[in-house]
Amino acid sequence: MEENFIGTDDNCERALLVGVDDGGDEDFEGSMEELKSLAKACFMEPVGMITQKMESVNKGLYIGTGKVQEVKEAADLLEADIIVFDDTLTPSQLRNLQKELDRAILDRTTLILDIFETRARTREAKLQVESAKLKYLLPRLVGMHKALTRQGGTSGSMSSRGAGEKKLELDRRRIEHRISELSKELEEVSRERRVQRKRRSSSRIPLVALVGYTNAGKSTIMNSLVDRYVKEEEKRVLEKDMLFATLDTTVRRINTGNNKDFLLSDTVGFIHKLPHALIKAFHSTLEEVEGADLLLQVVDYSDPHYKEQMDTTGKTLLELKAGDIPMITVFNKADKCEGKISYPKSVGEDKIYLSAKEESSINMLTDMILERIYEDYVTAEFLIPYEDGRGLSYFMEHAHVTDKEYKETGTLIKVKCHKADRDKYREYLSGN
Repeated sequence: MEENFIGTDDNCERALLVGVDDGGDEDFEGSMEELKSLAKACFMEPVGMITQKMESVNKGLYIGTGKVQEVKEAADLLEADIIVFDDTLTPSQLRNLQKELDRAILDRTTLILDIFETRARTREAKLQVESAKLKYLLPRLVGMHKALTRQGGTSGSMSSRGAGEKKLELDRRRIEHRISELSKELEEVSRERRVQRKRRSSSRIPLVALVGYTNAGKSTIMNSLVDRYVKEEEKRVLEKDMLFATLDTTVRRINTGNNKDFLLSDTVGFIHKLPHALIKAFHSTLEEVEGADLLLQVVDYSDPHYKEQMDTTGKTLLELKAGDIPMITVFNKADKCEGKISYPKSVGEDKIYLSAKEESSINMLTDMILERIYEDYVTAEFLIPYEDGRGLSYFMEHAHVTDKEYKETGTLIKVKCHKADRDKYREYLSGN
């Protein structure tokens, strides 16, 4: 058991944090520190932290029966408004704890859902968050309605139930109906996104997806590349030193010159114990990751828990079936690690140490990206007949034309193009 009482801000709800170390989490201390950050992101002020070491969590109360009294006494002493648990509580655990502690109870999943709800900006993100929250709430309605009365008979009809039970049944029906509506709306949005992906795929522009732990610097890298190559202020994304600052997937076209463009996608950040329901809810958004040609795993190199965060990212990518996509690991915030490593510095073709705010770092990262995504490109010469203006336009738009000469029978061009384009226009290859 460990207690660590923290100072408070009188303007915030006072939160007591509780966690169980059952040996299944290699970074339990990091998880509890992260819980503190999640609470602050929900505008709470952590006033205390209580942990318990157990072989397994208590199925009925999460913590041991003796520990419940200790938590209650600490909550009274610290005048805590709310008690926050570091894991997802089952419906029965939630009901039992509310009964024993007589205080508002939240778990890690609820905190994350609340943060997502306040940060969602686009229609799709709002629909996804609402759907996930309602699906999580549905089996926990009884725990949420602890003050309602329980009267009436035992038959299954609505007329014989007490006021509390009637309200529960009506709430349940309303939630189920809303979940059904949200599913239909999300399917429509998902169809639109699939059409957009198909259109992008047909253009042969490579897709690079930023992935990684929340607050590792993905949005900073996105903005630095936009500033360097796009130069349009409105194309920038929200950049803030906070958990889950960015929820909405953003795609930007990065024009590096010489027809070596790529699409850059910024996705929602991962976190330790990211609720499975949220991965499921954001699946259509995270499909951007599945369809990527290259992943940039952004790591906060200055964070003492960065290795554990990399493990979390790796597990989440496997769950998204994106574990086999080529990846460059970007160790960001190297400027905060004075004396630890020089930067910018690339290690092989799949690692780079950098500071996302420095131009030299962004230039080196861009070179690495282009080398990886254009490795399937070849140099070829085509003699394109004058009557096939569309073929010439295609190469001018989608390839790097290094030389062009007008011949008697057509235009002779020397290009760097994708192997598939070389094969597509094989009949025009010079020398055939």
